[in-house]
Amino acid sequence: MNTKIQLKIVFFLQFFIWGSWLITLGSYMMGTLKFSGTAVGSIYGTMGIASLFMPGLLGVVADRWIPANRLYMICHLIGAATLFIAASITSPFIMFIIMLIHCLAFMPTIAISNSISYSCLESQGLDVITQFPSIRIFGTIGFIVAMWLVSFLKLELSNMQLYIAGLSSILLSLYTLTLPFISTSQGKSEKKSLITSLGLDAFVLFKQPRMAIFFLFAILLGGILQITNTFGNPFIRSFEDIPEYANSFAVQYPSVLLSISQISEVVFILFVPFFMKRLGIKYVMLISMLAWVARFGLFAYGNPSPFGFVLLLLSMIVYGCAFDFYNISGSMYVDKTVSPNIRNSAQGLFMMMTNGIGAYLGSVSSGYVVEYYTIENVTDWQTVWLIFAGYSLILAVVFALIFKNENSNENIN
Repeated sequence: MNTKIQLKIVFFLQFFIWGSWLITLGSYMMGTLKFSGTAVGSIYGTMGIASLFMPGLLGVVADRWIPANRLYMICHLIGAATLFIAASITSPFIMFIIMLIHCLAFMPTIAISNSISYSCLESQGLDVITQFPSIRIFGTIGFIVAMWLVSFLKLELSNMQLYIAGLSSILLSLYTLTLPFISTSQGKSEKKSLITSLGLDAFVLFKQPRMAIFFLFAILLGGILQITNTFGNPFIRSFEDIPEYANSFAVQYPSVLLSISQISEVVFILFVPFFMKRLGIKYVMLISMLAWVARFGLFAYGNPSPFGFVLLLLSMIVYGCAFDFYNISGSMYVDKTVSPNIRNSAQGLFMMMTNGIGAYLGSVSSGYVVEYYTIENVTDWQTVWLIFAGYSLILAVVFALIFKNENSNENIN
């Protein structure tokens, strides 16, 4: 089979697995298992814990000892087993432990899938920069298809979403055996140290005030990245308790509505280079922060009524700007600003700040907020979303005041 087609299937399944539960597991835990908001936030926080060190650690393993495609297969087999176990769990603490093990296995596969793709393309003499984007887009397609499948089959409150993800993990593990063999770097003269591979040598960047501020805001802004993934679906489903909204499209198929966020993400990524060149990182990140204010504010006043549905729809559309103008522009800024000898480590540090520390703190703290404003299983969602909107607005104001939009081309060591 054509290598590019093989890789497209890999990315489709990789993100199909994630899309099967990431947006809907919160509804299953809150609606069916009756977990508290704090418990749900902590369970989602396992992704942040895993992202702190596992991608870098398993990157070293793939570089030195176990071929990337074989390690990838092992990780997804572990992921499948934990998903099957999670489907039968009714205890918040046990669910936290099992999902932590799952995320420790799954989160590194995102980076490993990129490495496998680069290796396979290069082995075929294909240009990575030209070919990879058209392959990676199938990951987003897989995520959306999974969301639609779970929603249209009305499995958002069922443990079947975990079984679907688990079966997909097994399928991907088996399919990985068809990929070209990727050798390790044992015996090669140049090896990265463990510190470099984990991105730890990039901590020298904290000596530069501008970069220290940037990474601090990477944590603070990273804290809101997973909030709507965690609680967006339970929020929309909460309208089923209002008779006039119970049979609305939004309530019946909330994941289909939420999938517009991912579609928007694909569109807005095209605008990042344009705005980066003309405005610089400061104003692009400010746009992202204000977009998060809009995202949460529109959630606060949105509902399944005709006008309220428009507000919800606008919130989905603005998500693409909020996510891409921070994640993509931040990565580009780091790449352009630091010197080549710590570029990979700096990217690892950026991911650690956002998807690790930031995502964990955001998941846990948002869980506390939801729990605080929940009385007898009824959540005051408007207040919750306005709190998150206010937090985003404060970040924007403080960032505008203290971060300098320097256009210097000097690299920072």
